[in-house]
Amino acid sequence: MNITTELDQEVWHDMQEPGAYEWWYFDAEDPVSGFSFVLIWFAGFPFSPYYTSHYEKWKNHLTADSPHPSNYSGFSFQLYEHGREIVNFIKEGESGLFESSRSYIGVRFEKNRFTHDALKDEYTLDIDFAFPARHKEIKATLVFKARRRIIFDKKDGNNAGQVPLHQWMLSVPKADVEGTIEITEQRSGRVRTIPVRAIGYHDHNLGAVPVQESISRWYWGRAFSEAYDLIYYVVFFRDNGYQPLGLLVLQDNMSGKVTVYDSVRFRERNFRRGFFSPLHSRNLDLQYENVGMKIHHDKVLDAGPFYLRFASAISLQVDGHNIEGIRGISEFLNPVRLQSKFMRFFTRGRIWRNGVQSGIYDNYNNFKCSLDWINR
Repeated sequence: MNITTELDQEVWHDMQEPGAYEWWYFDAEDPVSGFSFVLIWFAGFPFSPYYTSHYEKWKNHLTADSPHPSNYSGFSFQLYEHGREIVNFIKEGESGLFESSRSYIGVRFEKNRFTHDALKDEYTLDIDFAFPARHKEIKATLVFKARRRIIFDKKDGNNAGQVPLHQWMLSVPKADVEGTIEITEQRSGRVRTIPVRAIGYHDHNLGAVPVQESISRWYWGRAFSEAYDLIYYVVFFRDNGYQPLGLLVLQDNMSGKVTVYDSVRFRERNFRRGFFSPLHSRNLDLQYENVGMKIHHDKVLDAGPFYLRFASAISLQVDGHNIEGIRGISEFLNPVRLQSKFMRFFTRGRIWRNGVQSGIYDNYNNFKCSLDWINR
């Protein structure tokens, strides 16, 4: 896993290899209003059951038609209010729905796009999609203005650097986010407008091979507080001969100093699993000399066969001083579960594949609509 912060790596890499992937991730949360959201654009949707099935057929010589990443492009939008899901939209489709460039920063999937203004160092996100399975239409305009960038690069040293290409770009560790989100109920015409004033984060991932072939699991999280802001990243590889990667980025908000600890020790504790959630640690400890951090994956915000998203409680120890009560967002991913055809069946319930009728997708969203009605 290579790590970089170089801005020129933000552009579309136009990965051509079967199973390759690339995504651009944005999130923001407003602790005052209780709203938080996640937006992701994909060029090669690595968690698509359709992409994975096509790749496996090609790899096993059951078809000569290799899967092209751009034919599995996608867009997702998740919106939460006080930890409760309001919108969970994931759509994928062929290359004609996706547009980007090797020369400028920006991506479009259907009418959902983001662009980057280099002079202002801000990203403008324009969102416009219909969600017929839940009888909603969503429109939003959001501006992520970078408050901070850092400079850091690290190459994967496993096997003398001769490893499959996976790259994490830490684009914007912290951003000021403003805008509006508009939700229209298609049946009643009722419109809800949500003003957004939040703190956000943005990163960018890519790889030349499927994640499940070389990565066994990873943890990621970020949190903002008055004293410190932090980002952590822990990756385990399927090859037991490869050393796991642990990284902690710490911003001291009193001094303004940013420190990157790229050789942290880590420990997983308190393992849990469920039918729709992979085996994972509810507690994760990171340590580097006089800096220690304890993460408790507190409340599940979103769950899938291979993925979990949490609201987390974090405590930090720096030079003997304890800082408690830090709240943040954490994620856990076990991509190996993508290889399960049984779990792939249920994953289809979360993803709208353009032009494909899916009974499980319709049934899942009908259930969620009923649950939303009960929770009103």
